[in-house]
Amino acid sequence: MDTSTMRGSGSRFRGGVAKAPTGIRGFDQVTDGGLPRGRPTLVTGASGSGKTLFGIEFLVRGAREFAEPGVLMTFEESATDVVENVASLGFDLAQLEEDGLLVVDAVHVDSAEIVAAGAFDLDGVFIRLASAVDEVGAKRVVLDTIEVLFGVLGNEAIVRGELGRLFGWLKDRGLTAVVTGERGKEGQLTRFGIEEYVSDCVIVLDHRVSEEISTRRLRVAKYRGSEHGTNEYPFLITNKGLTVLPITSVGLSYGATSERFSTGMPQLDQMLGGGVFRGTTVMVTGGAGTGKTTLAAQMVDAACGRGERALLVSFEESPQQLIRNMGSVGLDLNRWVEAELLQVWSERATSFGLESHLVRLEQLLDDTEPTVVALDAMASPRAGSAYEVTAAVTRELDLIKARGITGILTGLTHDVEVEASTVAVSSLVDTWLLVRNVESDGERNRLLFVIKSRGSEHSNQVREFVLTRHGAQLVEVDAGPQGVVTGSARVALETGRREAQVRRHEDLAQRRAELSRRSAEVDAQIAALRTQFEQETTALEREIAQESHHDEQGTKARRELSEARTDGATVQPDQLEAQR
Repeated sequence: MDTSTMRGSGSRFRGGVAKAPTGIRGFDQVTDGGLPRGRPTLVTGASGSGKTLFGIEFLVRGAREFAEPGVLMTFEESATDVVENVASLGFDLAQLEEDGLLVVDAVHVDSAEIVAAGAFDLDGVFIRLASAVDEVGAKRVVLDTIEVLFGVLGNEAIVRGELGRLFGWLKDRGLTAVVTGERGKEGQLTRFGIEEYVSDCVIVLDHRVSEEISTRRLRVAKYRGSEHGTNEYPFLITNKGLTVLPITSVGLSYGATSERFSTGMPQLDQMLGGGVFRGTTVMVTGGAGTGKTTLAAQMVDAACGRGERALLVSFEESPQQLIRNMGSVGLDLNRWVEAELLQVWSERATSFGLESHLVRLEQLLDDTEPTVVALDAMASPRAGSAYEVTAAVTRELDLIKARGITGILTGLTHDVEVEASTVAVSSLVDTWLLVRNVESDGERNRLLFVIKSRGSEHSNQVREFVLTRHGAQLVEVDAGPQGVVTGSARVALETGRREAQVRRHEDLAQRRAELSRRSAEVDAQIAALRTQFEQETTALEREIAQESHHDEQGTKARRELSEARTDGATVQPDQLEAQR
């Protein structure tokens, strides 16, 4: 069953408590659906913590997005002041009043005008509130601020009784109410210390300053009958209202794909088993000047070259400086900016708190809809403790991965012997590249290692990382007698190897020529011997033929002599000689 539909309709789910979605970004995720429907919620905090804005946005979102009209009853400000104050957030209360979706009623309470005749009660306020609810058919009510209403009574027993009556009155009419209250003394959420006990839900807002940086926090201190996040969640007041950042409640629910994309460096793609998985995060760490930013920019350049949209966020360089610097290594990022495929956004890390940076990143993602995002450098936002910075980077990673965006982060390492970044998020990234400077023969050179790459059969070999006029490149590392050599030593070693190879080729060529010459001589000798052999063979055959002819003649003569003797004739020797 789709729980999101259940939440939107206010149906009961899980703990059986019906929820009224607030529409406040991130808050409904923390509370698993919103505020308890038909019940009062106490929103408490110090002055300036955002209580009134929380209540007003709850009413505005309810009227616009959930067709639930509301009533705002304020006891501190005039109706005109309230309307003007929230106009900067895009909340047009006057228009909502004209549309019959909202009533803004400012109630002036003065202790000098209160006459206690017997038991004091709030019947007049109830009548006034009931009239406003009936006027627009309200489903939501905000009372701001409750201490003003009860502070003039000066009797805790009366306050307790009237507060119970007020909350009971709201429940009986099925109104989802937000009641704001000022923070009390040490150990108390409110000034009277009573409201939190009779409220079904208690939201605590906090505004603190640490290391000259202002931050806001929200905590759900109580929620009857419902699961909810119990951590402190940072929140911001932006020009679009409140934004809660419920990162600690984000689950590992993002998908995974087997599609890979090129980093723009074929040698690095080969080391990573064919490239980087789309939708994963790549962290590039190293010391100062190791080329981290260049490596990230090259991946962004490759993405834009494929026609994809990319976002490059820098906390250290302006867009113009970054584009100029990348031009020195052959990366023309400006062409992608002009083609509206790349947006370069820069801002000093200490300009805002960590939450503001995260909200700005979210807005940039909404505006640009990139497939690749590069954050340079992630350790720069030092507006908080190490834990807070790590938590902020964790939120950024979750924000990026939840949208299926490929993230590229660069980080600084202080100790070249330690494989760790200044922000402890190495366990959260999918691919970790370490770039390290090494010094030898009076020069510094760069080496690149693949520390890990989840799901990939990656290389365990080290490569020399060089910056050229045609971008970053990886070259094979040579091993000399003293171990791995880089830079000039590598060039000299390669030169020596090439010269030795040339000498070997020349020697082989000479030996081949000598063999060819000797082969020709042997062939000539063979030809001469063959000719001599043929001549001797011919002479011998001639002698054999002559001898054979003589033999035939002698045989013939002997045969004739024999025949003559047989006939009785006497053949004279001179006749025989003549016959011969």
